[in-house]
Amino acid sequence: MGSTEEPAAAGRAQHRPLVAILSGAGISTDSGIPDYRGPNGLWRRDPDAEKLVTYDVYMADPEIRRRSWRMRRESPALRARPNAAHEAVAALARSGTPVRVITQNVDGLHQLAGLPGRKVLELHGTARTVICTRCRARSPMARALERVAAGDPDPACLECGGILKSATVMFGERLDPQVLGTALGVAKAAEVFVAVGTTLQVQPAASLAGVAAEHGARLIIVNAEPTPYDGLAAEVIREPIGTALPRVLARFG
Repeated sequence: MGSTEEPAAAGRAQHRPLVAILSGAGISTDSGIPDYRGPNGLWRRDPDAEKLVTYDVYMADPEIRRRSWRMRRESPALRARPNAAHEAVAALARSGTPVRVITQNVDGLHQLAGLPGRKVLELHGTARTVICTRCRARSPMARALERVAAGDPDPACLECGGILKSATVMFGERLDPQVLGTALGVAKAAEVFVAVGTTLQVQPAASLAGVAAEHGARLIIVNAEPTPYDGLAAEVIREPIGTALPRVLARFG
């Protein structure tokens, strides 16, 4: 009997759960990128800043576009480096544990930390790319910012002359339905769902935590402030993300 039970026991020991991680602005604050809705967030300090990332206003007002390009040049996001939390996520994936990241961030730091792009679902797009609003051609943000630095305050698409914007989801734009659908599937399949650095107030991303819990995932919330989904969580952790997340993920590696 021992010969038949031991392989089964070994199989159980080797099982690694699918870990889904929903990351928000709080995971990147240690990298020097301020959040938007926290006590010191950008939207609270400068409510007018929302106009710079509101699609209809951006498209209609050349001055808003010029201000937006200046904001992109000054943004710390493209100069930021991954921190301990991003590194912990990438390390978990390298350990052989199935990992999928669903991120509300546009900074690309999960990929810079070494997580393969195919394992990252960017719900709100990426600030590292620009897209033409007319022909949909994509090109690196760095190249567009070089044109701004050279004296072009509102660079147009080099393919068709259309208006360029960051390849992020602006206010007034819909999330990519394919990305959102894939994220929903990940939430349903996850055995562990970690919501980190997110207030879980922006829909539909926030609802993924509830979907995961309803489908049997162990929900772990790592965030400085209470969230609407704390009552569904198996664990709620209020400690700093840079130390708490590596400790949490180490259990599954």
